[in-house]
Amino acid sequence: MLQMYQAQRISHSEFVPIRNLPYHVQVWGQPAPGSTPWVMVHGWMDVAASYQFVVDALSHQHYVIAPDWRGYGRTPGHAGAGPGVDNFWFPDYLADLDFLLDHYAPDTQVNLIGHSMGGNVAMLYAGVRPERIRRLVNLEGFGMPASKPEQAPRRYAIWMDELKKLHRGELELKTYDSAAGVAQRLMKTNPRLRADKANWLAQHWAQQDDQGQWRILGEPAHKISNAQLYRADEVLELYKRITMPVLCVEASNNSLDLWWKGKFTLEQFHERLQAVPQVEIARVEDAGHMMHHDQPAVLAALIERFLD
Repeated sequence: MLQMYQAQRISHSEFVPIRNLPYHVQVWGQPAPGSTPWVMVHGWMDVAASYQFVVDALSHQHYVIAPDWRGYGRTPGHAGAGPGVDNFWFPDYLADLDFLLDHYAPDTQVNLIGHSMGGNVAMLYAGVRPERIRRLVNLEGFGMPASKPEQAPRRYAIWMDELKKLHRGELELKTYDSAAGVAQRLMKTNPRLRADKANWLAQHWAQQDDQGQWRILGEPAHKISNAQLYRADEVLELYKRITMPVLCVEASNNSLDLWWKGKFTLEQFHERLQAVPQVEIARVEDAGHMMHHDQPAVLAALIERFLD
């Protein structure tokens, strides 16, 4: 029998119409007068349910709203039947978040928490709509290396070549014979992930299809390189407009060294953070990039202390 993590705080699912998509939202707790909703947004190739371990570790019950981004989890990447989209654009996440807040918090501020890609979305959104956020927690949402204009021709070529690969079926996500196979893949990627948590996550991270195969709940088009360059100067202008207090949480394992091999460093990210008027940096020991899986109790305490 598989070891299976037992969730302590049970969530429920809601489907919200956002920009012609039925957005799946994981909700823990209930709104309470005078309290600030928490909005937790996940990273690339992750799902909202991934925050379960942190929610369970909180010392108090909070009203937590966590969407599956478009094309992840139970949120489709396109409306209606037919083939899926072949490209995702980063600004769409900001607009989706704006619509989500219109639905859940039209007249109140929220505490916004984002991991990885979700942390990047949260930081940029905070520079566009600072009045909507009370406090912001960025979990390893570092951004990207600064680009140069001369990179544009090659970037567009890469984008078009990858689109062709997608349409030829060369960028499909791997399937697995069982949920246990998905769990093994999660533990291979993150050696700190316990088997019981991996088995639980596999049930939310993947779904069994009509042929009995387990398919990752993420659209292959997410693997396409962005056609547009990452413009660090524009990002800094948004950072300057972040008026609320910000907590940036980093793992003891330096993910930037692993990913970028000197092209973008933690020191460079800290230099960018100097543009943010109110920022605090915290570090979680014995944790990798998926810190919400590795050290949920430590992370929950950090977040709760900062937000409360």
